Amino acid sequence: QASVDRIRGLGAECIVTEVNYDDTVRLANDTAQANGWMLVQDTAWDGYEEIPTWISQGYMTMADEAVEQVEQLGFDAPSHVILQAGVGAMAGGVLGYLADRLDPTKFDTIIAEPKAADCIYRSGTSEAGNMVNVTGDLSSIMAGLACGEPNPVTWPILRDCSRYFIAVEDKVSATGMRMYGNPLAGDQAITSGESGAITLGALNEIV
Repeated sequence: QASVDRIRGLGAECIVTEVNYDDTVRLANDTAQANGWMLVQDTAWDGYEEIPTWISQGYMTMADEAVEQVEQLGFDAPSHVILQAGVGAMAGGVLGYLADRLDPTKFDTIIAEPKAADCIYRSGTSEAGNMVNVTGDLSSIMAGLACGEPNPVTWPILRDCSRYFIAVEDKVSATGMRMYGNPLAGDQAITSGESGAITLGALNEIV
């Protein structure tokens, strides 16, 4: 409700649906077409690829800034990269940049997502490497990752450049949030949402 209130506080109309993310996207698309509006959405489908591509390219900025800071601090290039995925737009944009900027044979990428909405995991572990959709409720505390259909624009990047795919329970993200908020002495605390904390939570599970 807090997110809804913030959106409405900016003067926008906010409609809360009773369907999952992917069906909400379809509803938004139908509404946009009926009213002659432009849909700005980071997942893609046949005939709607340009704007999602731009959005994924925008996500590359985060990777560019991270690489710049690593170089300025004199650190070695990363050996492992953990990226969270919903439809895979952010993960694909960031990984595409890193694979182009760095030597992709020198780091391993892990894609993490909620077990309740594990379309990327199922796609990455499928025998043919084809996109696999997940339907149903998809409920997770990681609301920003509760998506059931991979983005076809970025899926080839995730398929070809990722080493591992994992799907985790909500408690893993909750642990990540606690670790960010209560770091070791000398480290800065980070206030992270559930979708952002899955990566640290997953790392904690792995090590």
